[in-house]
Amino acid sequence: MQKKIDLNSDLGEGYGAWSMGDDEMMLGIVSSANIACGFHAGDPLTLVRTVRLASARGVVIGAHISYPDRVGFGRRPMALSHEELVADAIYQIGALQGICNAAGTHVAYVKPHGALYNTTAADASQGASVIEAILAIDRRLALMGLAGSAILDQARRAGLDTIAEAFADRAYRPDGQLVSRRERGAVLHDPEQVAARMLRLAMTGEIEALDGTMLRLEADSICVHGDSPGAVEMAARTRQVLLENGVLITPLTEQRA
Repeated sequence: MQKKIDLNSDLGEGYGAWSMGDDEMMLGIVSSANIACGFHAGDPLTLVRTVRLASARGVVIGAHISYPDRVGFGRRPMALSHEELVADAIYQIGALQGICNAAGTHVAYVKPHGALYNTTAADASQGASVIEAILAIDRRLALMGLAGSAILDQARRAGLDTIAEAFADRAYRPDGQLVSRRERGAVLHDPEQVAARMLRLAMTGEIEALDGTMLRLEADSICVHGDSPGAVEMAARTRQVLLENGVLITPLTEQRA
């Protein structure tokens, strides 16, 4: 059976006159786009433009929801109440849904961003808030989360489809968690190294941790952060190497059809 994997990136993260990454180039490479919803980045015009570009390219769209933290780019943990986090998630998903409807497309999945992603990976309480928000809007939406993390099991028990994600440009700890961005070596930059790691993951389900430990990861999707230096080069090289070795890059919707 031919190997298949999704390739995604975090997009729509500009704000006003300030831009981040090259969304147009990335949308020619990835099969899924995690589009900011305004809480960590993204203004209405940026989101409309990004959604329209994604729709025109046939790229599947996910809502990239965050804590309300534009100043910290959503990377600072926040102790929100259950009611606050549910409401914030509903608000963000709903905003992107409206933009997608206007562009003739739809939101297919939800991916927490930054500190919310890391917290919900292991914190069942905050994970439950995100899951409740998704179920309240549309239980057909899938939840994207860190491969091997507890939130994926939690979401499946609640009746949601899940997408297990691996990171091309981030280093892993031996326990399968991501190395903190505050630590040396946490972010990878070499396109050849990144592509080789992702090929091994796609073919064998293995990835090397920062200390040399080999981890087993069952991943449905690979992420290259759109704000990483050299993001386009890393994503393009990863796509090229995967395709050259017989791995099909395909959106999650087609994988599950």
